[in-house]
This record gives sequence, structure tokens and C-alpha cells, in this order.
Amino acid sequence: MFITDDFILYNDTARELYHEYAENMPIIDYHNHLNPQEISEDRMYENITSVWLGGDHYKWRAMRAQGYSEAMITGNAPDYDKFLAYADTVENCFGNPLYHWTHLELKRYFDIDETLNKETAQSIWERCNERLKDRDFSAQNLLRKQRVEVLCTTDDPADDLKWHKKIRETISDIKVYPSFRPGNVLDIEKNTFADYINKLGEVSDVKIKDIDDLVEALKRRLIFFKENGCRVTDHSLECDFFKGYNKDEANRIFTERMSLGKITPDDGAMYRGVILTELGKLYSDKDLVMQLHIGALRNNSVRKFKELGADTGFDSLSDMCYAPQLGALMNEMDRTDRLPKTILYCLNPRDMAMLMAMAGNYQGNEQGIRSKIQLGSAWWFNDHLHGMEEQLQVLSDMGLLSGFVGMLTDSRSFLSFPRHEYFRRILCNKIGEIIEKGQYPKNMEFLGSMVRNICYHNAAEYFRL
Repeated sequence: MFITDDFILYNDTARELYHEYAENMPIIDYHNHLNPQEISEDRMYENITSVWLGGDHYKWRAMRAQGYSEAMITGNAPDYDKFLAYADTVENCFGNPLYHWTHLELKRYFDIDETLNKETAQSIWERCNERLKDRDFSAQNLLRKQRVEVLCTTDDPADDLKWHKKIRETISDIKVYPSFRPGNVLDIEKNTFADYINKLGEVSDVKIKDIDDLVEALKRRLIFFKENGCRVTDHSLECDFFKGYNKDEANRIFTERMSLGKITPDDGAMYRGVILTELGKLYSDKDLVMQLHIGALRNNSVRKFKELGADTGFDSLSDMCYAPQLGALMNEMDRTDRLPKTILYCLNPRDMAMLMAMAGNYQGNEQGIRSKIQLGSAWWFNDHLHGMEEQLQVLSDMGLLSGFVGMLTDSRSFLSFPRHEYFRRILCNKIGEIIEKGQYPKNMEFLGSMVRNICYHNAAEYFRL
């Protein structure tokens, strides 16, 4: 048996904290990419490949590294052959979080203790598929198996939120809220920008001629999202995003781009900074959380982007330097005390301490919000044992670990929720190490309460759930 009861719990304090306080806490997953239609329709999955490998670029990258052709990954190879290829890949994932995630998922959903490899693959394939025939393994019931109470999906401002409305009408025990992600508004350089702005104008009933019109359209959509349960917003910042606040200049840039004119990188940053500032103020007014995911370098292989499209495993981390821009952006909103609750995520681990220090500049507030500015959980290429430990260490060193809002999946897979267990084990082990070294008193009442707060209650309070 690989996944034991005390997996990653290396001291007595860690074991007590996990089993007594963390293990049975419900899950609030405040950032993921699950499809609300699949939740609403309570999708059944044909086999383990369809629910496990479909859309999971973590697995796809590993399978490519193992030497498998694209047909065996995203192509037309039979699902069983794809599963065999993944089984072979997993055995070679020494030290990779995929090895831990895979076996946690087999254990928690399918009660399978064997390790996945070429020899066990056929048996595991058959047992998983037999279980997946049962209605107990529908999309909604997969969420219930992990005690998921709240999900926040990722949604475009122009979305009609049809499926979220249906979920709210038919499901009472799982809350599925939309998140406001205006990436298509920020990406002014894209060839599709003008068409998208026109679409946004149609759905918001605003004729968008300038920045003020655009902000009004976004405000209307934000009100619509909040009426449908929205608690959180999300932004991916992948290049320069703040060059001062000058609305007249942003208007010039916007008008130029809407007529399909050329703009410079500095123009794009000026425009983005104005829009982000106006959005942040709206979020503050509406008591919504702003998430900033910073530092992805996307679609690096142009050949594969043309073949497969975006989000297929050809993104990486950037080494962009952005601390002055981030500080100036946050300060612009803070000038009038309209900086919203904000979560800062970095893709480059080099930036964790910088973000935590930046968060400390803007914690002050008269509303009594604990850790108003958060260092977000270890994201994407940091989403592994070492990355989570480093994030917890930086948070402890320079902020308040006790105020942390905890883990999320950032996933497209309905089998990804044992990642919360993975995080909780790492969290308890980290705290246990500090206690066992005598660096903090072993007050289990306080420590247990802190663990439960990080696992669940802090997020419930922060996102008003």
C-alpha cells in the first residue's frame, strides 16, 4: 500500500493535526476551470481516460516527455491505448506531483491501493471503468465524494451563465458560482479584440465608443454576475500591465485599436493599467475578491498552437520583472481606499517573497479584514510538495499563515479534489515540524483551530460564503 493513513505526515504533531482537525473538513474550491454544463447535466464518463486525461495538460506534458506521439495524448488513439501510455508515464514520474495525485485519486475515488504501472494497468482500467458505470460516479457525485461544498468556475463577462442558473435551480448541496474573468477585455493586442468588445457591448446593451463606455459595460456585467452568485474575479497578467494612469491616453489607444490600428507594448500596458484600476474599484465597491495570476508565458510552440490550440500544455513560466508595476497598480486603487481584497499568485517561484512583501504594504483596512491581501497558493508549476512548502514558508516568514485562505485545484478534472488532501497533509506536516523543533508552543487547541481555518473557515469568511 503506497498511500497510507500517515502519507507525508512525518511527526506526531502532524499526524494529530491532520487526523483530528484537517482530514474531514469540507472543500471550498474558489478557483477552477470545471465545465458548469457537465455539472448541471450530471455527466457520466465513458471510461477512466475520458474523466482523467481529457483536458489535463499536466498529464499531457509528462506523456510527451515520455516520448509518446500526440495521437496517444490528445489524438485519435483508442482510449485504452492512451491509458496504457499514461500508466507507463506515471511509473516514470519519480518526484513528480503527478505520481502522488494519481494514486490519491485512485485511492479516494476507486478504493484502489495498487500503484499504476504497465503490469497493473489492465486490471485498474477494468475496475475503474466498472465503477464509472454506476450513477454514484456522475459529475455531481464525484464532487460529493470529496465533500466539495463550493466551486467557483472561470467565466467570461459576456457569458449568459445559463448553466449556473440551472445548477442553482436543481442542486442544493453544492454551490457553483461564476468567476468574472475579463481576459478578453485586457488582451488589447489580440486580433479578436474589436470583435469581442462589440459582442460585450451587445450583451451589456452599451454602445462602447470609449473607456467610460467600456467600464459601464463591465459594470453591468459585473452586477449580472454578482446577482448569479459571483464572489471572485480573475486576471492573467502575462506582460507589462501598468504604465501610469491616464484615461485620455487609454482612450486614444482604445480608439486606435478598435479601428484595427497598431499599438505599441507600452500602449497595451497603459490601457491595461487603466482598465485594471477601474475594475479593481468596481470590485471594491461590490465586495468581490480580485485574483491576479502573474507570469505565464503562453503558447510557446507556435507549431503546436496551430495544431491543437491554447491550453494544451505548451505554456511555461516567465521571468518578467513586475514589482514596480504591481505596486503602482495597487497604489492607484488604494489612493481612494478602493483596493479590493486581492490574491497574488506567481508562476515563477522567484517572486513569492516579493509578492508577500508587496501584500504587506496594503493590509491596512478599517473593515477588520484579516489578511486582506493574500499570497495565493502554490500555482501551476509550483503546485507540488516543494512548491507548497515554499509558499507556506514565505507566508509564515513575512505574513500570517493563520489568515491564509488555503488550497484550490485550478483544474479541469472532476477527479482533482484530492489535491486538497495533499495540501492539507503538507500543511500539517509543516506546522508539525515547527512544533517538534520547539519553535512554537504545542497548544493543540489553537493549532487545530488554525488548521481548520486554513482548510475551510478562512475562505468561507474571505469570500463571504
